[in-house]
Amino acid sequence: MIARHPYGISLLAGGISATGFAPLNLWPLTLLMLALWMTMVMQAQSRKAAFLAGWLFGVGHFVVGLNWIAKAFTFQAAMPGWLGYVAVVLLSLYLAVFPAMAALLAWWVGRKSLWTFIPALAGTWIITEWLRSWLFSGFIWNPLAVTLPSGFWAGSAYVGTYGLAAMAIVIAGLFLLIGLAATHRQWRQLSIMAFPAIVIFALAVVFTPRPATINGSPDGIPITVVQPNIGQQDKWKAGYEEKNLAKLAELTLRDDDSPRIIFWPEAAIPDYLEAGYPARYYYGRPPELVRQQLGSLMKPGDVLVLGALKLEFDEAEGRATGARNSVFAMDKPGELLGRYDKSHLVPYGEYLPMRPLLSALGLSRLAPGDFDFWPGPGPRSIDLGKFGKVGLQVCYEIIFSGQVVDRDNRPDFIFNPSNDAWFGAWGPPQHLAQARLRAIEEGLPVIRSTPTGISALISADGAILASVPMGQAGRIDARLPRPRPPTVFARLGQILPLGLAFILLISAIAIRLRGR
Repeated sequence: MIARHPYGISLLAGGISATGFAPLNLWPLTLLMLALWMTMVMQAQSRKAAFLAGWLFGVGHFVVGLNWIAKAFTFQAAMPGWLGYVAVVLLSLYLAVFPAMAALLAWWVGRKSLWTFIPALAGTWIITEWLRSWLFSGFIWNPLAVTLPSGFWAGSAYVGTYGLAAMAIVIAGLFLLIGLAATHRQWRQLSIMAFPAIVIFALAVVFTPRPATINGSPDGIPITVVQPNIGQQDKWKAGYEEKNLAKLAELTLRDDDSPRIIFWPEAAIPDYLEAGYPARYYYGRPPELVRQQLGSLMKPGDVLVLGALKLEFDEAEGRATGARNSVFAMDKPGELLGRYDKSHLVPYGEYLPMRPLLSALGLSRLAPGDFDFWPGPGPRSIDLGKFGKVGLQVCYEIIFSGQVVDRDNRPDFIFNPSNDAWFGAWGPPQHLAQARLRAIEEGLPVIRSTPTGISALISADGAILASVPMGQAGRIDARLPRPRPPTVFARLGQILPLGLAFILLISAIAIRLRGR
């Protein structure tokens, strides 16, 4: 059947493999489909056939895994909703090039034997995922390692998420070898190969992150994480400003007077917090009034960390020319303690590439507004005084392995405010899973606050200590868990996964040469 329909089966296997991502988490299917696909790539009769098998697998893999992107287009009145499904397919046609390159290179190195093909594919997959993280600004949503059971994720502290993908390839390869041995009744080889598979899964069970306590560290900093359940359809609607602020206020007020950090979501308020803009941009709500209003919700000693917008101006003309998706920290008296500007912007979401051309075709970016967002300088830590230093990553910035922390000013924890109301049913749990991997890689707790879910407190070993489900209003009152010392990956970064890829490729070539 594989010989008769290699391309159709590649496409189908790719689609089924994506069920290993959240929210389905059917990881055995991912590993089995990888094993099936590896068989088809190895049996390819030419470079073109190997590349096409990889590309079709990638198309199915990304169309299913990224289906939530279509939901974002339903919130943009300037574009038809059906365009979202076209966008998912077009994006998948591009992203599929990366597994296609991995398949082609692995086929070229190791097509003669599974013992060379498996390490070759593991190495090339690492390299192509790393390329996907930065080429053309990068889009590394749903790396392969996320499909593994969370017990395997501890390895990302050493080889990062991209290096951990090699384990998924190797386990799928073991499944394939075990299947072939069983088919040919090679019982001795079957027992030899089954042993490492059992050991690997036993270790995964042992290292599965488990929350020690719902409150984090007993002596940790008190925190409150707010999820107001404000849908995207209501977020920017005229006349809803006070209603939305009331939801945030209700979930922020408390009787306890102990100082704490309060976390609000990305772009939590439509008001501007910085002074100095022309008066017409404040719409009758000057920043001093807004900060005073926010301060009234806080107790003495509290710090509020929230998402809001910052404007950039052409000073000569006195008009706004751009905006920044920012996070501000402020105290009860209304003093701004620091600001972070999102640096990794979403193409077509926060800015429109080739704006003159695409605007003429009737296209616009998904986020409301008349001008594009500008990127910030990169990861930054803000000093919150007695509460320590917070690292900021806005929305999907958290998915970029090795790019979430200021290496010269390591924070005590990471705050990831996000607006996952765009992301349908599949996007938020996928986003949360990738935030958990960042916590493990960096050895730092991660706090997520979103308008509609999933807000969460994540320990430095990736365990979810507390969360607010999707579609519900709620708050998390807890104590911040302790950070770990910098992990090996936090110290060395992508040198480690790329070094592992080099070792795997050299090993595959050495096995191939020895076989001659």
